[in-house]
Amino acid sequence: MRNKFIATYLNIAISTLAFGVAHAQSTGVNSVNLLSAMEIKTGTVFDKTEFGGISGLDMAKDGTYWAISDDRGGAKGTPRFYNIKIDFDQNSIKGVTFNKVRNMKTPNGTSFPKDSKTVDPEAIRVAPNGNLYWASEGNWDQDAAKRYQPFVREMKTDGTHVRELNIPPSYNYYDNLKSGVRNNNSFEALAVTPDGSVYVATEGGLYQDGGPASLDKGSRIRVTKLNPTTNAPEAQYVYELPKIPTASPTGGFADNGLTELLAISNNEFLALERSYADGVGNTIRIVKATITGDSTNVRNINALEGASYNPMKREVLLEMAGQYRGVKMDNMEAMSWGKALPNGNRSLIVVSDNNFSDKQRTLFMVFEVK
Repeated sequence: MRNKFIATYLNIAISTLAFGVAHAQSTGVNSVNLLSAMEIKTGTVFDKTEFGGISGLDMAKDGTYWAISDDRGGAKGTPRFYNIKIDFDQNSIKGVTFNKVRNMKTPNGTSFPKDSKTVDPEAIRVAPNGNLYWASEGNWDQDAAKRYQPFVREMKTDGTHVRELNIPPSYNYYDNLKSGVRNNNSFEALAVTPDGSVYVATEGGLYQDGGPASLDKGSRIRVTKLNPTTNAPEAQYVYELPKIPTASPTGGFADNGLTELLAISNNEFLALERSYADGVGNTIRIVKATITGDSTNVRNINALEGASYNPMKREVLLEMAGQYRGVKMDNMEAMSWGKALPNGNRSLIVVSDNNFSDKQRTLFMVFEVK
């Protein structure tokens, strides 16, 4: 079954007057420039499931894309992922074709429950062998029997479970007060480097590392390198997320988080930062993050707050606040390389998680990377 859905409002025209900030010292990626955008309305249904909650995206070898929904179960259906086609050129996004939808499977071969919260899928990447890695934030509950820990797993493209990668126990839920991850602030970012290493990072800092970003200070996020061959964590580096850039004028909710990592090389990444403030909207940053020779391996440091270390290098390539070149920003959480553009430059695709809310939409944005 193949259904094609085009943006509700328009293929959004992009002004050519503004560009990303270039950094001549960067290798591999120097600037990011928005080319086109389109949106899919909340409530769009494909194969009897509502399309939305897109929190991870990665291009398959055949040029299609794997997109994972963060539906935990009990919201809009069974935890699932999609295969889609994104048709675009340097001028516009022509449309998005939904090819198939699949459920992630548990180790015993069943689908996750559709009527209760278990996993919280947030990221997906293509493995070198053609399988898929995916990450879950898990779910916190005071009742340990109803508590589901974060994880990184490998599955086949039909959703069949293959294995679980070992992650440091510091990422587990403990008390949701002083130690471990905070509820709904766990694994959001997943990257696979050219050498096959897997990097995973949380949206905000662990309790023992100082917590999530606030209006006064940023957050220390551990980026963990996993070795799929030995199935063991090898190293951890610190990504310093800045403080929330804008306060809510009404004193309402405001946050900032790391929502995705995408490998440029074995030690360089594009990072996606997303902040939000009630009454203001979203501010989105695309950042070049590099593990340099000076970056400290903090794997053996139990708590980062008060510790001495050198973080990953962070360079802002592009900041998009509120309305950027005619496009209203949204809850951007997914990021993937796209096909080569006619001029030979790489393309980059960023997609929003609409939270299945009528006040949001699934926004697709295509960038040229120089």
